[in-house]
This record gives sequence, C-alpha cells and structure tokens, in this order.
Amino acid sequence: MDKQRIITRDFGLVFLSQFVFSFAFSMLIPTLPIYLSKLGSREEAIGILIGVFSVSSLLLRPSVGNLLSRVPERQVMMAGACVSGLASFAYLFAPPFWPFFVVRVFQGAGFALVSTAAYTLIANIGPAGRRGQSLGYFYLSFNIPFALAPALGMFLINKFDFAVLFLACAGLYIVSLILVTRLTRRHEPPPDPSAFQGGSFFNRENLPPSMVSFFLHVIWGTVTTFFPLFALNHGVSNPGLIFSVVAFMLISGRIFAGRVLDLYRRESIILPCLVVYTIAMVILVFSRTLPMFILMAVIWGAGHALFYPALVALAIDRASSSRGVLMAMFTAAGDFGVGIGPVVMGIILQHTSYPFMFMCVVFTAMLNLLYFQFVVKRKKEDLGQPS
Repeated sequence: MDKQRIITRDFGLVFLSQFVFSFAFSMLIPTLPIYLSKLGSREEAIGILIGVFSVSSLLLRPSVGNLLSRVPERQVMMAGACVSGLASFAYLFAPPFWPFFVVRVFQGAGFALVSTAAYTLIANIGPAGRRGQSLGYFYLSFNIPFALAPALGMFLINKFDFAVLFLACAGLYIVSLILVTRLTRRHEPPPDPSAFQGGSFFNRENLPPSMVSFFLHVIWGTVTTFFPLFALNHGVSNPGLIFSVVAFMLISGRIFAGRVLDLYRRESIILPCLVVYTIAMVILVFSRTLPMFILMAVIWGAGHALFYPALVALAIDRASSSRGVLMAMFTAAGDFGVGIGPVVMGIILQHTSYPFMFMCVVFTAMLNLLYFQFVVKRKKEDLGQPS
C-alpha cells in the first residue's frame, strides 16, 4: 500500500480544480475588507460580513457530510463551484450591509460543498500508508494560490477596480467547474448507516482534533481579516505580499518536508508547530514595520506548514464514522473559528486597539497549545493508544 502512487489522474484534476477555486477565494482575502471599508463599513460590520461566510459554511457542513455518504464527491463539487461563481458575480450588485450579507451566505455554502467533497475524495483515493504526504501535497492547492492570489487581487483593485476583481473570481470558479466535470465517474458510495444516526456529526472521538482546528481558525480568520488594514496603517501599500511570504513558507515546508508527516507520530509534529505558531503571533503584537511583518510571516508559515496536514491525518486516523461525516465535522469546526474570530475580535478592536486585539490572538494560540498538550495528546496516552 505504501508504494501506491499518490499522483494519479483524479488527484491531479481535484488538485487543479481546488487550485483554481482557492485562487479566486484568496484574491478576496485582502481586498474585501478594503472594499467594505471604502464603502463606509465600520470594523464591527466588516468582521460580521467577512465572518458570515464561514458561519454559513459551518451550518451547511453536517448536511454536506451526510450527502457525501450517498452522492459522489464529483457532483457535490460541481454544485459548489456553480454557487460560488454566481455569488462572485452577485458582488457587483450587492452593497453592504444586507445584500452583501446574503451573497456572503451563498458563497459560504459553495465553499462548504467544494472543500468538504474535495477533502473526502482525496482521503478516499489516496494510499492509507502515505496519507500525511498525500494531504500535504493536496494542501499545496490552497497554499500556492495563497502565495500569489492576494497580491494579484490587490493589483487588480489598484490598477483597475473592484468590478474587474469580482468578474475575474467568477471566471475562475467556472474553470474550476470545468475541471471537476473531467473527474472519473466513480461508483456512487453505498449509504453509510452511521452517517444518519443521531448525533453522529458530533462524534466524541472526532471532537479533540476538531477543537484544535477551531482555535487555529479563530487565529487565521482574525489575522487575515484585520491584518490588511493594520498593515496599510503602517505604510505597507500591498498587504498581499505578506500573505505571499506565509504561503511561500507553507509551500516550501510541504514540498521539502512532506515525507516527515508519515515518518513520525502526528503528535510529535503538531506540538512543536503549535509552539512556533504562538511565537509568530507574539511577534505580530510588536510589529510596526515591513521587516517585522515579514519576520512574523516567515515564522507563521513555518509553524503552519506541517501542522495542518498532520492534524487532518490525525483526525482521519481516529475516524470512527464515515469520512464524509468526519471531514464535515472537522471543517465545520474550522469554519466556526474563521467565522466567530473576526466577529469577536472586531468588537474587541472597536473598543481597544490593534495591539490589544492581537494579544487576544496570542491568548487563543496559547489556549490551543495547552488544549492539545493536556487534552488531545494526554487523552490518547491515557487510553494506551500508540502515538
């Protein structure tokens, strides 16, 4: 099994489809907060309008997880790409607050459909003995766009306008849809009775890694939402470049150190990555200049590079229900973190300052580190499970 190939035709098509999908999504990371700010939205409103995307995705995840127990991943991904393309086009006609709010809800639904189905498909078609490496390679379909797309998004709004940005995103979602249609028509998965049992979505064995993902995404959602405005206030004309540094570190780590994910215990990789991640957030609190922002980005990307694939592999290794349901719960926890983080931190920012708000981010990172060390890791050791 370990000698099975990771890179197959379907892996390549899913990778390319997710790559294009992620490129469109990533172009909006630094640009949407600026767009809303230019239209007069305050920090609380920006946090809500950015965060509702993930809340919408969160609410749909249980249904998507159950759907994947009955419907091929290919069809679910096609539906999500269509919804996302229509939502991007609708940005042209949706001013804040409520029209924009509705569009963000629909785009969150599209994201939930595509990402849950793509994760599940990769988990199903990849060799079990090389799961960590397979996931590490697949996450490059998120990381490479994250390196390039934010800077390109900023270029489009600086050189042209936001209408060009939104049309470009819609076009990319159409390309993603076309790539999905080329996937092999796999046999429809048989119904999984466990997917329909009451409370299966909130399976206790899947909860610990999902909680770690939740805390991680509170940080991710907060920093990606408010860092562009913070950087602009300190003279950085293109905050997307900082995200490109983060993504470069993610790509480098996953290409050159991907095999480590299957050579060592998952916990032995996750714990030091959490420490590095926390250090990056501490540096952010005291950052005011471009070199400090770049240093923070390098450390942040280094901490995240192997952390997330190892965490997903840990969740899959411990799965006690269908993988569709598992990935729905795991990604829903991330959605909730990304959604609630900007909302809560936006309220804190409105009444305090950026340094204080980023200190709250540091506290969240430390809480995540302690939770993993004393709950996730220790619980597994207490149960006598090999780690």
